[in-house]
Amino acid sequence: MGLIAVGDIHGCLESLNALLDRLNPSSDDHLLFVGDYIDRGPDSRGVIDRLLDLRENISCTFLRGNHEAMMIDYLDSGAFSLWRMNGGVSTLQSYLKGEGSEVHIPAAHAEFVRETKLYHETDDFLFVHAGLRPDLTVEENLDRPDEEVLLWERGHLEASGLAWEKPVVCGHTPQPDPISHEKLILIDTGCVYHMKPGMGRLTAVRLPQREFIDVPYADG
Repeated sequence: MGLIAVGDIHGCLESLNALLDRLNPSSDDHLLFVGDYIDRGPDSRGVIDRLLDLRENISCTFLRGNHEAMMIDYLDSGAFSLWRMNGGVSTLQSYLKGEGSEVHIPAAHAEFVRETKLYHETDDFLFVHAGLRPDLTVEENLDRPDEEVLLWERGHLEASGLAWEKPVVCGHTPQPDPISHEKLILIDTGCVYHMKPGMGRLTAVRLPQREFIDVPYADG
């Protein structure tokens, strides 16, 4: 089975469609998405619709990003302040049924977000949205999983060494180019930040080959 990890989409539906066209996944492939499907981009609802459709024919694993966590807090308790500061308004706007109407988030979309996984582990890789504590092994990080770390961590990008016993594949922190180190693969290349120099691509990686495939930001 071919394993393909996909970086942060952030509501960029046309870029997702273009990347899937390039990848042309088959029933023998396993697509793993590292989270942040929503917020900031033009069509968060359309992205989730596309992913729900995709999983009908292709094996998919959907990890939770910090943006999905904020949406879950909104769905469960109405918490909005943090989500609003992080692009939640654009997501809610994508769920307006008509001009001036109320927001309606379909039950299937709420279920999709709530069912996202905090991490996915194989014999050779650990997949997570943000990263792990750099001073602990993968096993130690997962022994008592800290959601704050799994969804928000950035310390591994500045650490002088990584205690991990296998490569960690993540997104969360936009980079002009993917990072491919012995113990770290980062595939968030800032698709939604296309207005910033050097950003504006949606990236995937085929594993274990570490073959990177990307498409530029597209707005249909």
